[in-house]
Amino acid sequence: MGKGQKGSLDKKKGTRMRDDSPAQEDGKKCRVCRFPLLVALLQLLFGAAVAVVAFLMAAISPSLLTRETPHWAGIILCLVSLVGFILYCINYLPDERTSMQFVVKLLYFILCTTGLVISVLAVAFAGHHHSQSSGFTCKQEGEACVCVQDHNDPIARTFTYEGVSDCEAITGTLRFYFLLQILLNLIQALICAVGAFIMWRHRYQVFFSGLQIASPSPELWEKV
Repeated sequence: MGKGQKGSLDKKKGTRMRDDSPAQEDGKKCRVCRFPLLVALLQLLFGAAVAVVAFLMAAISPSLLTRETPHWAGIILCLVSLVGFILYCINYLPDERTSMQFVVKLLYFILCTTGLVISVLAVAFAGHHHSQSSGFTCKQEGEACVCVQDHNDPIARTFTYEGVSDCEAITGTLRFYFLLQILLNLIQALICAVGAFIMWRHRYQVFFSGLQIASPSPELWEKV
């Protein structure tokens, strides 16, 4: 075989390795890099916890407003985690060669970002009401608990909680639930931020370079 033919075969072999090596490495790491299963599991766990605590809060008094019982935040985050599981189950192809893969990845990124905003909003509401209830002075009036922030102020705002047989449920249990909601939604916001960052990083920061044509090993590809 002549040198010209041998050089041509080597060139074709190198080109074939250049095309195939990233796909091989991506195929091995797709379940870890393109979507970490742990993020979706944590979103589901904390989303369910937020919803359960919110329904327990709503059971204390029917007078509580929707913003005071953020079950909506927990339910939305559970739905976000389901999209993450769908993304995990989609067959991976390098460079997003299927429209379904691209759409689901984009949808999950948008939902994680939305979940971050919703969780921060729930933290703000819970923090406001926890601070507000810290100064309550309450008294029982029949089947209702009437609370004021400053009993010495004749025009102070009055909060009436219907269906409460003991004001301790407002000054003690409800305050604890507000504090728990702050903690759970704060963790949920961090998880959503991590999920959005991983999707953004995989889409825009990870690529391959430095192929050494002399070796077929995909380990010689390096990320930058």
